[in-house]
Amino acid sequence: MARNEEKAQSMLNRFITMKAEEKKKPKERRPFLASECRDLNEADKWRQQIMREIGRKVAEIQNEGLGEHRLRDLNDEINKLIREKVHWERRIVELGGPNYARHSAKMTDLDGNIVDVPNPSGRGPGYRYFGAAKKLPGVRELFEKPPELRKRRTRYDIYKRINAAYYGYRDDEDGILERLEAPAEEGMRDEAKEEWRRLDMIRKEARKAVRSGEVAEVSTAAREILHEEEEDVVEEERMKEREMRRLDEKHREFIVHVPLPDEKEIEKMVLQKKKTDLLNKYVSDVLMEEQTEAKDLLNIHR
Repeated sequence: MARNEEKAQSMLNRFITMKAEEKKKPKERRPFLASECRDLNEADKWRQQIMREIGRKVAEIQNEGLGEHRLRDLNDEINKLIREKVHWERRIVELGGPNYARHSAKMTDLDGNIVDVPNPSGRGPGYRYFGAAKKLPGVRELFEKPPELRKRRTRYDIYKRINAAYYGYRDDEDGILERLEAPAEEGMRDEAKEEWRRLDMIRKEARKAVRSGEVAEVSTAAREILHEEEEDVVEEERMKEREMRRLDEKHREFIVHVPLPDEKEIEKMVLQKKKTDLLNKYVSDVLMEEQTEAKDLLNIHR
């Protein structure tokens, strides 16, 4: 039995192949310009042909071992076919067909995120990179995101984030802080009560000794307390004197745009002022004498 190659080279097989090729229609060539096509079905056929060519080249460009020059050439050919596809899609719309550009694929980076295609001309899609062409020198940098610069916050931005929680007004809403601070707060309250009772007892003993006229021995703590009370009384008197002096200066500087009083009213006011000064002086002397007497009775010499 003859081999297949010998059968193919036989006269009968060559004759049959030649007749089959004669019956075939001449191979159609895609029009150079999409505007030359007048039939919607033919325009859609040429678009499908371009899509198949793009698919083959995109599958081929995934191979990183083709070399830099071959990858760049393949990427250029794909972009050229994409521009031609856009022309045919525009022509299909003009002939009353569907708008394929509405559902066109987006360009993605190495991580699969959709990125904008740079297109300075504004006519049709911009230049795209596919497959291994995205990793070429000078192309990878286009897909890398620039580092985000940390903007310095202004005083307005800082205050804008401040709320009630910043000042601690919401610290006890969860109840945890209240449970933790309750024992410490109770202890501080007990200490304050105990201190107040101790001071009150010392004051009562000192007053009792002063009223009875006895000479009582006073501890150092009691002396400090009584001395503080004495200083408070003296400071209060000084404040009263300063207030009265300020009021006198205010009255002196005050200008009344009314008729002046007569002599009787002036004498009456001067007399009242002298009485007030004498009374204040007398009260101050009495208070100082009482304080001195209390010191002598309690043997306080400070």
